[in-house]
Amino acid sequence: MKITQEIKDNTVIMTLNGELDASSSVLLDEELSDPEIMKYSKVLVNCQDLNYISSAGLGVFISHLQRFEDAQIKLIFFNMQDKVRNVFEILGLDLLMTIVSDYEEARTIANE
Repeated sequence: MKITQEIKDNTVIMTLNGELDASSSVLLDEELSDPEIMKYSKVLVNCQDLNYISSAGLGVFISHLQRFEDAQIKLIFFNMQDKVRNVFEILGLDLLMTIVSDYEEARTIANE
């Protein structure tokens, strides 16, 4: 798993590349736990190259939802592959998290 971040305006664009499993979920948790991320009002997660997500990876996102919500930080996923999106949908996480088709839609929703 490779995680990269790009800052644009008041937005963190986090790109996930590879497989998000139990071992790599620790890296994601460290990224999302970084106090610096709380300085931004939007975190957009590019899932285009995310090939797999385990329950541990999902758990990391779930564990940060309330903290982001409390800080009024919008967490938006985009470019999600069908097989990864199906995991979110089967577990009903698409009802808790914002998942959109592409960057432009993510940016539009983030700015509402």
